[in-house]
Amino acid sequence: MTQAFEGISILDFTQVFAGPFAAMQLALLGAEVIKIEQPLHGDQTRNLMNTIDDKALSPAFVAMNFNKRSLTLNLKSDQATAIIRKLIANTDVVIENFKAGTMTKLGLDYNALNKIKPDLIYCSVTGYGQHGPKAGEAAYDGAIQAASGMMSQNGHPTTGPTRTGFMPVDMATSLNAAFAIAASLHRKAQTGEGQYIDVAMLDTAIVVQAAQFSNYFNRGKKLGLMGNASPTGQPTANVFATKDGFIQITALRQNQVEKLFDAFGRIEDLKRPEFVDPSSRAKNAALINDHVTEQLQQRNTREWLLDLAKRGIPVAEIRDVPQVIADPQLAHREIFASVASPNEPGKEIKAVKAGFMATPDGPKVVSAPPLLGADNHQILTALGYSESEYADLKAKGVI
Repeated sequence: MTQAFEGISILDFTQVFAGPFAAMQLALLGAEVIKIEQPLHGDQTRNLMNTIDDKALSPAFVAMNFNKRSLTLNLKSDQATAIIRKLIANTDVVIENFKAGTMTKLGLDYNALNKIKPDLIYCSVTGYGQHGPKAGEAAYDGAIQAASGMMSQNGHPTTGPTRTGFMPVDMATSLNAAFAIAASLHRKAQTGEGQYIDVAMLDTAIVVQAAQFSNYFNRGKKLGLMGNASPTGQPTANVFATKDGFIQITALRQNQVEKLFDAFGRIEDLKRPEFVDPSSRAKNAALINDHVTEQLQQRNTREWLLDLAKRGIPVAEIRDVPQVIADPQLAHREIFASVASPNEPGKEIKAVKAGFMATPDGPKVVSAPPLLGADNHQILTALGYSESEYADLKAKGVI
């Protein structure tokens, strides 16, 4: 059978998270991706968030670069530019996440490459977009969390705003970019035309908060710092302490709250004026929170999970990464993938794959993330470079 993007060729000029994971999502569905990296150092993620001296395959790099080949090119070299131009003739998609204007300086911007391949799809991923007052400014996930309003809604009133411990903007931007490229490929199939795509991390962060922005636009309401409380304002939706840990409960509808209080053996409490309906409970949030916490601390987490889940109440334990990995549901979902390590014989590397399943021909890991420049010879000789020309490129530091 044929995967969705089989036969699609991509040049991936990206590094860190947002760009590389977008290209990887397409590679998991059959696209051929050549990752362009600087000689000697490569993608800065190769040694990012690493606890050992391994510049080849850090865990962060592994997570973003399955199913790719690596070609090292010094993009400031005219010979490297010539190689890119040869590759473009048979390329469907270019993805880059340099600062706005960088690819133009290198002579590798959309207008330049479109002249070689008129139906080229070219996706630029930046912090703030290609135009406007902030275009060209560098950005990382944490900065966008602050600039987009995310941090103003994340944290406790007593401790102030905080960023997340993971990279929601980077990862959401990667999925946004992959979707935009997929849409552009569909458009190309219908029209035969290429397209330029401008993806901004700031825009993506706003999209992720669409409900919150709508709340402000149409009701003039800012949520502010609410800790673990629900944006709905319902005090029966929060993180609560149990006898031995913490659980997150989302009892929003009246029937869910009734089931929750029935589990406590306190259904009669809902007759009290402060407890009777959502509006009353919202006005007496502190009282409700204390009451629910008092009940939950009488039993351990496991008991509550089993009891509340069978009643149809949304509930989850606060788990750490090893606990999540051990969840048998994720084995069924096949979200983790393992492949043989390219630099440690007999060992495997494992990472997250994709956030969906498809039958047949869904996302599939077929090769490990590449070692730096691992595919230089194969790619360049396929382009017609002789052995002597290849040696010359290497000697001059072009590759």
